[in-house]
Amino acid sequence: MTRRRMRSATVTLGLTTLMAASLTGCAGEEQPDYAAICVDPQTQTRADDDNCTDEREYHGSGAGFFWFYMATRGNAFVPPIGGRYNAANGTYTVPRTGSPTVKRGGLDKGGGDIGTITRGGFGKAGKGSSGG
Repeated sequence: MTRRRMRSATVTLGLTTLMAASLTGCAGEEQPDYAAICVDPQTQTRADDDNCTDEREYHGSGAGFFWFYMATRGNAFVPPIGGRYNAANGTYTVPRTGSPTVKRGGLDKGGGDIGTITRGGFGKAGKGSSGG
């Protein structure tokens, strides 16, 4: 006579709970709503992220480097460093509607599709300083 082993409901429930917890853990790494590239608005070219040392917003005047925010779900193209960007594909100010998540910098220096941004390292956007 062979003994039949029955799978325990406790083990099945435990595995289900473990799988659900691991999937929920990924929720904190969702793609941000906006990703920012460092730009020189005078020449409309992308600059290295190191040039944007703060969260200053560009208001159509002044010189320097500023963050340019692009929606990550719009299939926008991110130019390589030194390449021109399309000002119609984003904004120089953090979008204030709702509670968007923003990732500043860290995009591929060679450019490409914004939908392929690196995950993690982002947080809720806040109002930046207007320094000069």
